[in-house]
Amino acid sequence: MNPDLDKLQPYPFERLRALKEGIQPPSGLDHVPLSIGEPRHPTPSFIREAVLSHLHGLAAYPLTRGMPELRHAIARWLERRFALDEGALDPETQVLPVNGTREALFAIAQAVVDRSRADAAVLMPNPFYQIYEGAALLAGAEPVYLNCDEQTGLPDFDAVDTATWRRCQLLYVCSPHNPTGAVIPEAALVKLMALADEHDFVIAADECYSEIYFDEDEPPVGLLQAAWRGGRRDFRRCLVFNSLSKRSNAPGLRSGLVAGDANLVERFLRYRTYHGCAMPVHHQVASRLAWEDEAHVAESRREYQRKFDAVLEILDGCLEVSRPQAGFYLWTRTPGSDEAFARGLYARQNVTVLPGSYLSREVNGFNPGAGRVRMALVAPMDECLDAARRIRSFVEQR
Repeated sequence: MNPDLDKLQPYPFERLRALKEGIQPPSGLDHVPLSIGEPRHPTPSFIREAVLSHLHGLAAYPLTRGMPELRHAIARWLERRFALDEGALDPETQVLPVNGTREALFAIAQAVVDRSRADAAVLMPNPFYQIYEGAALLAGAEPVYLNCDEQTGLPDFDAVDTATWRRCQLLYVCSPHNPTGAVIPEAALVKLMALADEHDFVIAADECYSEIYFDEDEPPVGLLQAAWRGGRRDFRRCLVFNSLSKRSNAPGLRSGLVAGDANLVERFLRYRTYHGCAMPVHHQVASRLAWEDEAHVAESRREYQRKFDAVLEILDGCLEVSRPQAGFYLWTRTPGSDEAFARGLYARQNVTVLPGSYLSREVNGFNPGAGRVRMALVAPMDECLDAARRIRSFVEQR
């Protein structure tokens, strides 16, 4: 067996299950899970209908490169959304459909990391999506955790020393960030691209929360957008990852995209061809329609806005919590231990939240997720309001 498998740490939800083990919550209260970032708004009917009406595609092997129509739809969506010129992205060479961002974010490390370098490092924010860490370990690299600043909710990239940048082969950035909801400013992205040129590494931008935001006049900036405005028209060293899971409330469709540097896309396609991960044809057809429609995305955004307004009103003065820049998480400070808070809330109110320390690693004696919990406002409005009232009651009773 691959010995690197032994380096993988338990997934946050495995640890959460162990934390809740043996607890019997009140039987008279329905369980409200706020721990998993699984959108529960209805999947648009046109997506479901497209899947069902194209099941005849099961009779043929799909291409790893994907259907031209889908690649074209993805390229045009990226151009519209991130203010690129029409034709800025070549669907033939700069776009790949993937089976959701999770698969692609893991796989890119396997394609990028040079195992011949004993000092290879993969940098990532801390807290982080645990796929980044597992991808680095199984690619034979060292994960390097960049603690997110308490005020900004983002890593302090200026604090990274030159020796670490020299070792870096892949930098994961997540913007809007999971779990803080912070958005990396355009100037910071430009600076990271300059560092990538200087030290020869790839930037993998996880942008799967990019379409959940609260100011229609200021959607979160993306890596391709920053590259284009900065004159990096070939998107050199840059790859973005996005999906329909959050944007279109279709996590079960397992549909996403990778786009950017044509050379990197070509090499990644070669890897994925051997990996055997082509998207089924009926999923591709439904995905094309989803990328071409914005009405359902705007309505979903409005629903998140309404939920945040209502939940924050209930929790006001009860917990140290504020509206994020983007995304659907509340990153809430807890009175005392985050594990004790999560365990007690489940035991007394049958509400599940995720301890922040499970999303982070200790660096120099400090875990930046400790003393916080992540709450995903993905449930229907009535469940979110019920959970907020129970949380308030739990805190006040403490």
